[in-house]
Amino acid sequence: MQKKARIAIIGTGWWSTFTHIPAIQQHADAELVALCDAVPRRLQAAADAFGVEQRYTDYHQMLATEQPDGVIVATPHATHFQIARACLEHGVHVVVEKPMVLYANDARILVETARVRGCELIVGYPWHYSPHVLQARAVSASGLLGAVQFVSCIFCSGIRELLSGHDASDHPGAYPVHGPGAVYSQPHLSGGGMGHLQITHAAGLLFFVSGLRARRVLGLMSNHGLPLDLVDSMTVEFDGGALGVVGGTGNGIQRKLDLQIHCEHGAIDMDLVRTTTTIRGPGDVREELEPFADEDAGYPRFAPANNLVEIILGRATNGSPGEIGQRTVELLDAAYRSAGQGGQAVAITDLYHS
Repeated sequence: MQKKARIAIIGTGWWSTFTHIPAIQQHADAELVALCDAVPRRLQAAADAFGVEQRYTDYHQMLATEQPDGVIVATPHATHFQIARACLEHGVHVVVEKPMVLYANDARILVETARVRGCELIVGYPWHYSPHVLQARAVSASGLLGAVQFVSCIFCSGIRELLSGHDASDHPGAYPVHGPGAVYSQPHLSGGGMGHLQITHAAGLLFFVSGLRARRVLGLMSNHGLPLDLVDSMTVEFDGGALGVVGGTGNGIQRKLDLQIHCEHGAIDMDLVRTTTTIRGPGDVREELEPFADEDAGYPRFAPANNLVEIILGRATNGSPGEIGQRTVELLDAAYRSAGQGGQAVAITDLYHS
């Protein structure tokens, strides 16, 4: 009889109850052994809703008692580093929600800790598992299109209410158990706003598909009366000389996530919301990838948790590695620092010496 992967989840907020807990409970070869949350009321509500008996408010105690094979960390952004590091040092594979951490040096420490401990560090970016994204990544890595020269990555979404502290929990059926509350409006919990909540997705996608790494970033941000940034704009110089723009608004009337990668001999044009992708190769050879009829195929939200299970059972490799998370953190860390300095350029190397 095949062993089941024993998974624990730290953080029982809205995303865990909407995604991670159902993913693990629906996986035939996984066992959800425990839930952990520092807020007893939230922990009880989630554990009761999904019938989980083992409940902890202290993740150190949970790790020591349950000895899980893998852990999913879905807590407020500012807590990711401390919790994920403790799990890796305990010798377990980890899914950490995006943004991986808030600061580049913390990201480097997590990646190095995972390497030393022989553990996989998976960052919770579901788009990395989409067939369109995987095909675009393969084409980019093949060298067929030549060197990247320019990238454009734009994410617009309607999260103004979340950044203002209103999570729409008073709307029937808005969340399966409970909403995020005011967490996304509190800098000490979330770090930044649009950048850390949404553009992290877009930037992770950019680095995953293109293989690029930022060298220097100029960032401007505006809160528009909110506690955290609502509109972000970044100009980026990448290693190798490519240039690009990354940005978006949380006041988007229409949700949009576009990635364009323009190379010496071709281009990749992706619309992740409409799930359309066009790849143009040398000689203007053009390939149009078919849109997905099923929304979950375009945004497979269960994929990071499922990837954790498959890694533990020796049936898969890491589909969203920590190195990509680190590159994303570098971009955002530099952008927030640049915006705080009125848009002055921030070199990525300086993030590791300050």
